[in-house]
Amino acid sequence: MTITVLAIIEPDIKPGAPLSKVMNERLVRVAAELQASLTDELEDSWDCEDLVVYMSYNSKYAIRWKIVNDVPPVVESEVARQCAKLGYILWKGSEIYNFKSR
Repeated sequence: MTITVLAIIEPDIKPGAPLSKVMNERLVRVAAELQASLTDELEDSWDCEDLVVYMSYNSKYAIRWKIVNDVPPVVESEVARQCAKLGYILWKGSEIYNFKSR
């Protein structure tokens, strides 16, 4: 199984803002840690080939996560368990692909 956890970093509104840099570095580190943890837990799972998880911040700077490909329920529940244990919240809605049209 290939496990990929991607940090979705918001573009800086104010380039060089120290808080943005720290938050983005934290998100990249957290994504790498979650990927390593999920790899350890799910390495023997042959139920699916790939697992792709996006991580980002919500408007209140809580870390949120979302599985973006089809996976079996057992894999989804393990990811949810791991993320809940770490205090991450589920990324609700389809904000990733939200396009405004007139």
